[in-house]
Amino acid sequence: MTWTGTKDLDGYISEIRKVRGSVTLLPDPPPQDIWCPFISVDDHALEPPTLFQNRVPKALAGRVPQLHYGFDGNEEVPYWQIEDQQVPIGTGNGAAGRPMVEHNGAAQDFADFRVGVSDSKHRLADMDVVGMWASLCFPATIWGFAGKKFAKMSDPVVGLACVKAYNDWMIEEWCAADPDRFIPCQLPWLPDPSEASKEIYRNADRGFRSVSFSENPLALGFSSIHTGAWDPFFAACEETGTVVNLHVGSSGTVILPDPLSPGESQLALIPLNSVIASVDWVYSRIPIRFPNLKIVLSEGGASWVPMVKERLSRAHRRVDISAVWSIDDPTPVEVFERNFWFASIEDPSAFKNLADIGLDKIMLESDYPHSDGTWPETQQIMARDLNHLSDNEVLKVCVTNACDVYQVKPPPRERFERSVRGQKMVANH
Repeated sequence: MTWTGTKDLDGYISEIRKVRGSVTLLPDPPPQDIWCPFISVDDHALEPPTLFQNRVPKALAGRVPQLHYGFDGNEEVPYWQIEDQQVPIGTGNGAAGRPMVEHNGAAQDFADFRVGVSDSKHRLADMDVVGMWASLCFPATIWGFAGKKFAKMSDPVVGLACVKAYNDWMIEEWCAADPDRFIPCQLPWLPDPSEASKEIYRNADRGFRSVSFSENPLALGFSSIHTGAWDPFFAACEETGTVVNLHVGSSGTVILPDPLSPGESQLALIPLNSVIASVDWVYSRIPIRFPNLKIVLSEGGASWVPMVKERLSRAHRRVDISAVWSIDDPTPVEVFERNFWFASIEDPSAFKNLADIGLDKIMLESDYPHSDGTWPETQQIMARDLNHLSDNEVLKVCVTNACDVYQVKPPPRERFERSVRGQKMVANH
């Protein structure tokens, strides 16, 4: 089955347990022509069975999620036991390197995926295949992109311990494979903004530069961004330079017009989540109270950005009767242009409209290893969409914007010298 958007993500995951069917690992792709090295600001990790092992207090060790094996039809597959829920590992968590006909949501074992799906040392090799210099990884769908599963646990002490364990694993194991090439992204503690701020400070000292937050925490059952309750958290993010990533679907749903709309509608309409989130966050006044906060709309694309600017400008004509905006404030468009950045998997029209979007505001992503990711064709798509841009524009979109936002070291010169467009850029500069 595929998720049609008629249920929240938890409902989808709880129903995908079925016979695995065919499991085909395609051969490693042949060496690719690297058009230009790039940084991906949205990929995903599949967490190991040992995620919580030795990372929570001993008194809680038996109460955190445990990986078990059980029979699904005639086949034995792993599942995470999260309190009273059994959550399998669906195909979408490691679709890269599998035929598209197998992108069916069926329960899988770790061995059914490419090794780089769950092992960051091997991930580096898969990154090299597509010229990816650095990568920021969000969680697997199992936990929710902003850690909803942990936040919803019946005992908040256990849930918070799980969040801390996840963050420890991310920095100490996943990113440790190559700290220059993995961008640490933590999970927040959604039930308590004050406690969440403490985790931001703890992790800033350890090298974290970003946090995966929810587009709409109220939809998950937590405090609204319009109440001011999250101010301690955003103050911590601003003070530490921690980027707030709003990944599509982190609110628990993806917008669909009708419960009977097919799955294809979901994929086509994904940017609507970012359209709604960006406008709502502007009018939350969070960027007014925290003018140095960096907010990234992850996996939302950027083709829609000029339209949002137009709508914000139109809405601001009514500032004299606004309940939230003052004539003395920066305009909504100014806030939007100052505080928000955008991540693109495949946006041909966006790269024809950089003047209206903002050259400094758009970054690339591959979404490896998810089923809508571009691996291993990432470079061909980049060359198709970006070839008309100047050297400076290509460099900003592929590399330096992400370096500036996430404090990443740029690729070494030799990476450019080995690439098609990079050779031209090096020769000209």
